[in-house]
Amino acid sequence: MNIPFNESPVTLNTESYIKCALRTKVSGDGIFTEKCSSWIEKRFNVPKVLLTTSCSHALDMSAYLCGIKEGDEIIMSSYTFSSTANAFIVRGARIVFVDIRPDTMNIDEKLIESAISNKTRVIVPMHYAGVSCEMDAICDIAQKYNLIIVEDAAHGIMAEYRGKALGTLSKFGCFSFHDTKNYSMGEGGALLINNEEDIYKAEVIREKGTDRSCFFRGEIDKYSWIDWGSSYLPSEINAAYLWSQLEMADEINNARLDIWNLYYKLLSPLSDEGFIDLPYIPGDCNHNAHMFYIKVDNGDVQSKLLAFLKKSGIKAFFHYVPLHSSKAGYKYGRFHGIDNFTTKESLRLVRLPMYYGLQENEILYVTKKIIEFYKKV
Repeated sequence: MNIPFNESPVTLNTESYIKCALRTKVSGDGIFTEKCSSWIEKRFNVPKVLLTTSCSHALDMSAYLCGIKEGDEIIMSSYTFSSTANAFIVRGARIVFVDIRPDTMNIDEKLIESAISNKTRVIVPMHYAGVSCEMDAICDIAQKYNLIIVEDAAHGIMAEYRGKALGTLSKFGCFSFHDTKNYSMGEGGALLINNEEDIYKAEVIREKGTDRSCFFRGEIDKYSWIDWGSSYLPSEINAAYLWSQLEMADEINNARLDIWNLYYKLLSPLSDEGFIDLPYIPGDCNHNAHMFYIKVDNGDVQSKLLAFLKKSGIKAFFHYVPLHSSKAGYKYGRFHGIDNFTTKESLRLVRLPMYYGLQENEILYVTKKIIEFYKKV
């Protein structure tokens, strides 16, 4: 049996919607972009959503909208993708990394306040695996020190914290629709704008620095260059692909939760015996089954298990190499405090195949092989 790590989601309407985009309008901001944006706005009660070519670009836009300047400091976890840091580095900021919580792999909210200086401007919580950071505590800190929060909710669509959608708990939220995410454009993302006063400037940035969005709405008779901007519009082909999934978002979400729960059930005996740790979901979080991972004893076991699964025809992977330990991390940031968990926990984590359409017999095979591995250890 050969089981991929991920497969692109395809629905009954995917092909017909893409063909429709080819026949009508291929460039951005057509009917499918409108459908996707409106769906996200209504579903999660967001004033404005702008589809982008990636979550990286949504983060780039948020950094500009926050007014980040040379020498500003940005607080985030080191256990995240490079885009989380790049968005602010390109504006001249320095990154201040703090340690993670080992239970959720999210930024440790208790360590943020001590990392704040008179240069701190933004806190960027990244909701790992679709499980929310402790947002009440982070929001309290931000309010106390007059800081901006930008949520890296790349993993977070359809997940909630205390009944509120991830990406809506801050000034800006950023979704990813990359091929490995719960809903895909192949490459794509979205910027969630939670304050109406930021909408106009965001539209200008997204439209190459022009007020063309106003022109298309008939608000002005011609558009012109207003400010800095770039081209962040995805094509209608990408948006059509995404819409074929969003219109059945609950079905996809429920299917992924069923897969996640089956993994958890089948691997619980290994956890009970102390061989592995399973994901932890805090009581005030509703996760979205973005990924299923296990934690093994150490990096040596991680490497051996990944090799064993590969030999068995199963694509499983580790995840992030902590940013603070990378070449760019040394150049553009610093780690505040002690790295008690970030590196240690990153060497324990193994991500298992997870995608819409993964079959029960495939999950049984994956878990059977993991159990087989531990019988040989």
